[in-house]
Amino acid sequence: MITFAAHVPHSPLLIPSISGDRIGAVKKTVDALSELAEELAATKPDAIVLISDHPTMFDNAFSISVADPYTCSMQDVGDLGYKKTYHPDFSVIDRLQRDLRAANEPITLSTDPSLHFAATVPLHFLTTHLPAVRIVPIAPSMLSPKAHFTFGQALKHTLVASEKRIAVISAGDTSQTLTDFAPGGYHEAGEKYDEALRTLLEHNNAVGLLQLDEDLVAAAQESSYKKLLMLLGALDGMHTTATVMSDEAPFGVGYLVVHFSL
Repeated sequence: MITFAAHVPHSPLLIPSISGDRIGAVKKTVDALSELAEELAATKPDAIVLISDHPTMFDNAFSISVADPYTCSMQDVGDLGYKKTYHPDFSVIDRLQRDLRAANEPITLSTDPSLHFAATVPLHFLTTHLPAVRIVPIAPSMLSPKAHFTFGQALKHTLVASEKRIAVISAGDTSQTLTDFAPGGYHEAGEKYDEALRTLLEHNNAVGLLQLDEDLVAAAQESSYKKLLMLLGALDGMHTTATVMSDEAPFGVGYLVVHFSL
C-alpha cells in the first residue's frame, strides 16, 4: 500500500559540506525536509520508491536500478568524504518489473551500484530516522509527459496491492532561470513555470500539469516536471491534499517541498 507521498528538491547545495557558509540561505528548505523526514518516519514505511535521475537513463524506457548495496557519494560535487549505503527491496522491484512488462510499459533494469546526487540528496534527509528502510530507485526517460503519467498509473496498480508500506517520492528542482545568477540565467518562463506548477499541485490538477506548454517547461530549464507526472500518476484516483511546505530560490533555482497527505 502507498502510505506516504512527497516531492523534494535534489540540489547538492542543501548539504552543509557542499554549501558551506551558504547553508543559511536554504534554511527554510532544510527545515521543511527535516519535518518531512519526521512525518515519513511516522508512517513506518518498509520501502521508498524514489523517482529521480540516475547514472544510467534511457531515451525510450524507464529504468529501475538493482544493486546491493547502493552507494551514495558527493565526490562529483566536491565532498570526497561523504559516503552512505542503502539496500534494495528486491521483492517490490521484482513485482514491479513483472507487472510493468505485463502492462506493456517500457521498463528496463540497470545495475549501477552508485546513485546520482539527485537520489543521494533526498535520501540524506528522508532516511534520517529510517536507517533500515529499503530503496526502489526509478528513473524517468525521454518519453513524452503523457507516457510518464501513464507509467505512474501503472506503478500504482502494483504499489497499492502490495502488503508492504511504501512511500513514493519524486525528486527534482524546479526552474533554474529565476535570477541573473541562476545556472540558466534569468528567463521570465522560470517564474511562470514555478507559479503554474505550485498552483496545479495545490489543486491536485494532473490534467493541467499534463497540458503545460512544452516551450514554457523547456525555457524554465527545470528538473522536476516528468518526475512529478510519474508521482501524480501513482496517486491518480487517490484522495490527496497537497501542502507546500517550502518554496524558495536563494541561488536562482527553485527548491520546492510538497507533502501529499493521503
